[in-house]
Amino acid sequence: MMILVTQKKIMSSEGDQQSQPLTKPSFSEVQASALVESVFGLKVSKIQPLPSYDDQNFHVCIARTKVATDGPNEYVLKISNTESSKTPDLTEVQTHIIMFLRAAGFPTASVCRTKGDNITSLVSVDSGSEVKSYLVRLLTYLPGRPIAEIPIGPQLLYEIGRLAAKLDKTLEKFHHPKLSSLHRENFIWNLKSVPLLEKYLFALGQNRNREIVEQVIQLFKDEVMTSLSHFRECINHGDLNDHNILIESRESAFGDAVYQVSGILDFDDMSYGYYVFEAAITIMYMMIESKTPIQVGGHVLAGFESVVPLTPVERGALFLLVCSRFCQSLVLAAYSCQLYPENEEYLMITAKTGWKHLQQMFDMGRKAVEEIWFETAKSYESGISM
Repeated sequence: MMILVTQKKIMSSEGDQQSQPLTKPSFSEVQASALVESVFGLKVSKIQPLPSYDDQNFHVCIARTKVATDGPNEYVLKISNTESSKTPDLTEVQTHIIMFLRAAGFPTASVCRTKGDNITSLVSVDSGSEVKSYLVRLLTYLPGRPIAEIPIGPQLLYEIGRLAAKLDKTLEKFHHPKLSSLHRENFIWNLKSVPLLEKYLFALGQNRNREIVEQVIQLFKDEVMTSLSHFRECINHGDLNDHNILIESRESAFGDAVYQVSGILDFDDMSYGYYVFEAAITIMYMMIESKTPIQVGGHVLAGFESVVPLTPVERGALFLLVCSRFCQSLVLAAYSCQLYPENEEYLMITAKTGWKHLQQMFDMGRKAVEEIWFETAKSYESGISM
């Protein structure tokens, strides 16, 4: 599905996107192993790179010693790019959120502390011509496989909607002295930033896709921007896509596979938003791989509203917000193709599905799509347990 991993991180800096070139870390496996040992005091037995765009991630296995025989032995070493490393407050808050959610019972990673008992470390590297600083973290490796790899049925969609709402609801109780860093003005992946897409429209050329996006942006300005004060604010994960939710299967009493969420990944897009934003973002990402995408929204919505029922104003904005998230992903994918033409084939395969879904929603119209979503959600009302 990844309209994401490839192009998402390109656009992740604050303010004027990419005004400063990102420097992706380029640590070798030997250097990364040495980093784990020097910063975290753990001896590496095996290390291999994990997919990432402008950051660097490694899957690390730890050698057990006679002294330390307990605890996890698989970790993810995360080395942030030079730009992200300049906002350590934001990374610190996001990391504390991961810890807070784990303590509240969510399947997030555990955070390994440095030898100096910190959750992050700023590592400086002298390349000869300049010194570059990289923010380093070590998180436990979570089991499971991404839900992108399995067909998602109604029950799992319901559970994912419920998970999204529970996550945001739980974060109402989260406090941190640097919490204001989550007010990320002009962060391109916050749904509030849809009007910022206008400066990337040139990447679409002149066609029906561009006309749809222009209409969505205009409707967003007219209907969503004027309604924000009526939406309930909260902290959003903002990226609950089908590669950031891990699942494990177990056999039910009837012998068939029952899936349960075993991991929630990638908290780098967290920011202040609204409950309805999280619902819309989750619906959009669950639609991407679905054979019946229009049906998806009702199941996700039912799960979400079992925890946080949306108000009439929020429900009224849902269709447009889902369309808006499609526009964000698709416009920025097209722009990324121009920046990184070597990724074009990969990006366009995934974008093709997205454009098809967006066009289908637009052709059906808000009223028809809402009817399907809301009727499906209503069918869950009998027998929903909180």
